Amino acid sequence: MTPTILFVDDEPDLEALILQKFRRKIRDGLLAIMFARDGIEALESLEQNPHVDMVVSDINMPRMDGLSLLQKLQEAEDKKSTIIVSAYGDMSNIRTAMNRGAFDFLTKPIDFADLETTIEKTLRHIEMLREVRRRQAEAERAHAALSRHFSPELAKRLAAGSDSEGIEVQWRDVAVIFTDITGFTSLVESAAPETLGGLLNEYVGGMTEVIFAHEGTVAKIIGDAIHVLFNAPGDQPDYATRAVACAHDLDRWAQDFCVRQKARGVNFGTTRIGIHAGAALVGNFGGNRFFDYTAYGDTINIAARLEAANKQLGTRICVSSSVAEAAANFQGRPVGDLMLRGRSEPLRAFEPLPQDKFDAPATAQYAEAFARMEAGDAAAMPAFAALVGMHADDPLAGFHLRRLLNGAKGIRIQLD
Repeated sequence: MTPTILFVDDEPDLEALILQKFRRKIRDGLLAIMFARDGIEALESLEQNPHVDMVVSDINMPRMDGLSLLQKLQEAEDKKSTIIVSAYGDMSNIRTAMNRGAFDFLTKPIDFADLETTIEKTLRHIEMLREVRRRQAEAERAHAALSRHFSPELAKRLAAGSDSEGIEVQWRDVAVIFTDITGFTSLVESAAPETLGGLLNEYVGGMTEVIFAHEGTVAKIIGDAIHVLFNAPGDQPDYATRAVACAHDLDRWAQDFCVRQKARGVNFGTTRIGIHAGAALVGNFGGNRFFDYTAYGDTINIAARLEAANKQLGTRICVSSSVAEAAANFQGRPVGDLMLRGRSEPLRAFEPLPQDKFDAPATAQYAEAFARMEAGDAAAMPAFAALVGMHADDPLAGFHLRRLLNGAKGIRIQLD
């Protein structure tokens, strides 16, 4: 775009001199020049021509002088870089001009070589400022996009360019969390739109805050379902431990949310959580126009199927052995060897437990009954029956008891 300069001066001969001096640049489209006779005319011209890049203004003019014009220009939202022209001996005005934000000054009579040099310097400064603003705007847009996926601190680093290589598509070892809500389709069909919108926004907002507190990455939110990654885009050596801790906090938050909604007469479903760890293809799959940081691969599919397995098992959280083995001080109980849809080999799964439940006597009773079931011991059935008799609210124990009563043996579980 051709740089445009507004000259503000009431000397009648100045316009002809300026046009003569810069005729070649004007002819070649390298410069555009406009003129105004005083400060008021200059402000009117700038209002009609906001594309003007810079102003060169005399001080002594009728109606509005150059210092008053300079003050008006500095008060405007789009501040114009201004060169003030004054008589050589008028240093007090020059100091005032510089204090009011003038970029530079020239003395009269004007040395046109000096004028040309000063204009070129000012235009370079203007271009530099525009580049800074452009990069700032890009960073703000990037931060807005990244904030949908990453914790605020990580989003700032990525928007600033740090760790940007983590955004590129690559194979990474990750821990993956999938969450979903039971009965959400029925809620969608029965709830008023304004009620559903408020519920879902509060739920997703609260769950996302928990995820970000553990420095997890939100890969996708599809309706009520949330897909979370750990160890991407940045390195998190303890990613399995983080994922388990995050799942516990998500479970607690979701249960509290359900209680709050029930008090308001809303039957909000239970949140189910599945976790698996392994290699996945991770990165920005949005092409040149969109930002879509997500992950693909068998690891992702298994995590999603573990989430769905909770429905049959009666559990709220189900994790694979790869997570249980990698997480520090993992506390939980075995679920069994799950035959997940689309897999030919069984996958050992566990139910992670919070400290109080892990330390409870019922967990030791369950471990003993499970060991008997794994060994094919007929005593497994009465052991689970006794456990359910004392803890009727233990859905996983009830699930195994029903299996055994229906003739199942061992710990291999075929899921629908």
